[in-house]
Amino acid sequence: MKEYLTLAEIQEDLREGGLTCVKLVDYYLQNIESNQHLNAFVEVYADEAREAAVAVDEKIANGTAGRLAGLVIGLKDVLSHKGHGLQAGSQILNSYVAPYTGTAVQRLLDEDAIVIGRQNCDEFAMGSSNENSSFGPVLNAADNSKVPGGSSGGSAVAVQAGLCHASLGSDTGGSVRQPAAFCGVVGVKPSYGRISRYGLIAYASSFDCIGPITKSVADAALLIEIMAGGDDFDSTVSSKPVPAYTQHLSWTGKARIGYIRESVESEAISSDIRNQTLEVLNRLRAEGHEVTPVEIPLLDSLLPTYYILTTAEASSNLSRFDGVRYGHRSPEAIDLESLYKKTRTEGFGQEVKKRILLGTFVLSANYYDAYYTKAQRVRRLVQEETNRFFDQFDFFISPVTPTTAFTIGEKTQDPLQMYLADIFTVQANVVGNPAVALPNGNDENGMPIGIQVMAPYFGEEKMLAFAQYLTELNKKGAVIMDSNH
Repeated sequence: MKEYLTLAEIQEDLREGGLTCVKLVDYYLQNIESNQHLNAFVEVYADEAREAAVAVDEKIANGTAGRLAGLVIGLKDVLSHKGHGLQAGSQILNSYVAPYTGTAVQRLLDEDAIVIGRQNCDEFAMGSSNENSSFGPVLNAADNSKVPGGSSGGSAVAVQAGLCHASLGSDTGGSVRQPAAFCGVVGVKPSYGRISRYGLIAYASSFDCIGPITKSVADAALLIEIMAGGDDFDSTVSSKPVPAYTQHLSWTGKARIGYIRESVESEAISSDIRNQTLEVLNRLRAEGHEVTPVEIPLLDSLLPTYYILTTAEASSNLSRFDGVRYGHRSPEAIDLESLYKKTRTEGFGQEVKKRILLGTFVLSANYYDAYYTKAQRVRRLVQEETNRFFDQFDFFISPVTPTTAFTIGEKTQDPLQMYLADIFTVQANVVGNPAVALPNGNDENGMPIGIQVMAPYFGEEKMLAFAQYLTELNKKGAVIMDSNH
């Protein structure tokens, strides 16, 4: 079967009769079967997906199919889908079955998307490499010795390796964008509050966002358009009208673009990423856009602020996993206190325990003001600084990651190095702004490189149009470079 870049191409072939949803689903199921070593899926819904495909084929024949007919999608193992397993990559939710379907997932199902399975991820979405899953690490399809990024590693690899057409992930500090960059696909983190979080297992509630991983900007725009909007089940979601992103994907005019000089000139950035990012900035300049190096003074405070606040929220959110109501319950428990202690000791992995302990520490009475309160103040200052930046500029461009995908096991003994993998992605989550990761060529070893575009709060419409423009510009640049070789 030919490789489809967009859902529009799939739907064209479905209309012309050369393709059916049943054939599509069978194709993806075969790919999943032959790529089991990648460990991208923790559960595959083969029979159910085939049944759904038959139903959607009938709807296509009757002319009653939804906007996502022909879309075969995978769900990160943090998204609630009624009657299906839901574990957040953890043994503490072993054998737990979702009692309801989350809003974002339901809106996709209502438009005839076909869910093919749930995808491996770092435990409770805590990680930058997908090595923290209790189901074992996911492997990067471009090089099986490399990580796929995290925490939505299974979701990114599934799209990269053609195991489904698109995936739904979650992004708390870069967990959609960073794996998208490591796997050479498109990943979008929408504005905080653009898409309902109802049905998403919480890691850090004021940071978490649901976002799509796709092969094209057009498909990402379509998925966000369908998932976004008000929801009675989530008081933090915005009821602002949702623009028709898919109708406004053509960019016109000249953009004002800012970038941090250190983000491309620092020695900590791999030379391939530095060169590719500068290449894009130079290309944009040549096209007449205003490209300006800027300074954001509080940049050094981003990672500490992010990790203090997210671990604090995780400590609070994960207190519900106690062995009393659902999931794993230790058989060794003899009283209530030992039930809590033994269940959580047995059920949680090392990284999750570490973040719960950190969060409990920063929330403790003696340290609350020194850490948590101070971090909240810094978060406000970073938001104000970012807003001032967007008074002068339309977009903020940076690499997605300082390096391409690293080797499995390379950073597990050095948490600081692992956390630094998120250095360029956390700002969007700290301030709540939308950001998109786009493929930007490969390094000398053939590993994918990503470039990130961040926009003002609720600026998805312009951001997606510019991302589409940048994708086409990069293609043109790649053709010119190839012809010069």
